[in-house]
Amino acid sequence: MKTVLAADPLLAAEAANHTARNLTITLFLVFVAVTLAITIWASRQTKTATDFYAGGRSFSGFQNGMAIGGDYMSAASFLGIAGIIALYGYDGFLYSIGFLVAWLVALLLVAELLRNSGRYTMADVLAFRMRQRPVRTAAAVSTITVSIFYLLAQMVGAGALVALLLGIRPGTTFLGMDAATAKVATIIMVGALMIVYVTVGGMKGTTYVQIVKAFLLMGGALLMTLLVLAKYKFNLSSLLGDAAASSGKGSAFLEPGLRYGVEVASAKQTFYNKVDLLSLGIALVLGTAGLPHILIRFYTVPTAKAARKSVLWAIGIIGTFYLLTLALGFGAAALVGSKAIIAQDKAGNTAAPQLAEALGIDFFGGDLGGAALLAIIAAVAFATILAVVAGLTLASSSSLAHDFYANVLKKGKTSERQEVRVARISALGIGAVAIALSIFAQNLNVAFLVALAFAVAASGNLPAILYSLFWRRFNTSGAVWAIYGGLLSAVLLVFFSPVVSGAATSMFPDHDWQWFPLSNPGIISIPLGFLCGWIGTLISKEHDEDKYAELEVRALTGAGAH
Repeated sequence: MKTVLAADPLLAAEAANHTARNLTITLFLVFVAVTLAITIWASRQTKTATDFYAGGRSFSGFQNGMAIGGDYMSAASFLGIAGIIALYGYDGFLYSIGFLVAWLVALLLVAELLRNSGRYTMADVLAFRMRQRPVRTAAAVSTITVSIFYLLAQMVGAGALVALLLGIRPGTTFLGMDAATAKVATIIMVGALMIVYVTVGGMKGTTYVQIVKAFLLMGGALLMTLLVLAKYKFNLSSLLGDAAASSGKGSAFLEPGLRYGVEVASAKQTFYNKVDLLSLGIALVLGTAGLPHILIRFYTVPTAKAARKSVLWAIGIIGTFYLLTLALGFGAAALVGSKAIIAQDKAGNTAAPQLAEALGIDFFGGDLGGAALLAIIAAVAFATILAVVAGLTLASSSSLAHDFYANVLKKGKTSERQEVRVARISALGIGAVAIALSIFAQNLNVAFLVALAFAVAASGNLPAILYSLFWRRFNTSGAVWAIYGGLLSAVLLVFFSPVVSGAATSMFPDHDWQWFPLSNPGIISIPLGFLCGWIGTLISKEHDEDKYAELEVRALTGAGAH
């Protein structure tokens, strides 16, 4: 048999692919079994609304920091950033910088104050000194919009990634299914698992899943980084030199301007390119502090001190991970090459798995070694997607149940048991919607969906949160204007941008209704969100000095916090 395989490279490659597929499925099933066991265990500890929404506020700063890392380091971080660095070098690392710096905004302006003055959701802070129904309705709409777009990005990515890693391509079959059917089945499976995690385990189950995922992701990234560096005898200069040579772009690969802020013949277009880079940076840096699934994590710790510690741990974990993406990206460029990466996936999303396969072949002996390491990294990618979609589903179902059902429809006259039951039903509904939309959205640009989620969060949620915490004059009208103004401006500007139509790389390349020249609306929609909040506040006479004073005391001292 060995002689036949050695004589026929195609048979050998097919055998390696079969082994990789079996290993991937086995590791994935092991991860699912372990996390389901954790979820079932957590369900037995979930007895009250505080347990379901905030994990009983029982997590330490380190545990919550790990969970935040697990929630934040999505498939876009692991696969997307490594891919964009592999294809565009220096410019790709800008995403890592933006995502990391964003945590300083969250730490300095949001984490501790939000923990002290809220209870379960972002709307608890916004509605504290205002009329409950309009503010909570606006916050629920914004939370669900951001979460759904983020969910779409993760689940569409999951379908494509799983199909790719299991070797499901057009013209091939898997378990009797063609490629298109297998992708749909993958999306349904991921959606079903996230619904189980949230409805059964609540925040406790979801948090432990995210902690496990963070360990797996850091371990996988660290192993690959050490192997890349060992390959080059820890000589970074040799690694960067090989990466530049294999990229086909020479020294430009190690300099800015390959993807963002590109200078072209048209001075007008050059200006737009540079402004677009600035807009992307603003959205990435400010978006994190307005992401609902990140904000609710601050409620899972017992004290404000623990909230600060959890963000510091998160910064350390996430910062280390984004440094590792440098080695993964440049390692993929050097050892796999941009041509091979683009041949597999035009966006570069498979650069990290391809690097894993190359390293496995190099260090662990032949195709079997490559298949084994590829299977491990594939399982880590699965874990990444599952943990993030669970966090997003929990954030949106919590907002729908706590903000809209309990405080808008029932005006606060409902029991904790009813509220938690509605949250579980909401998770089922939101999961079903996300699954359905993801099936129809398989051809949409995943990066567009993620960028839109960040832009919407920074445009609508962040102005309302900051005004509520720091502006004495802020009122109900201002909060509603800020949320809806930022939300609508971000969505409309993206809809009329070259991301959606009017360009070869658009979602609808055969149509052209674009008039907004930038791909990311942040530089316009974020200031508009703040402006709308300011105008909305000034046109209303509502003003409650005493309530603001109470909020200020709670936010700064934690007195009266739940």
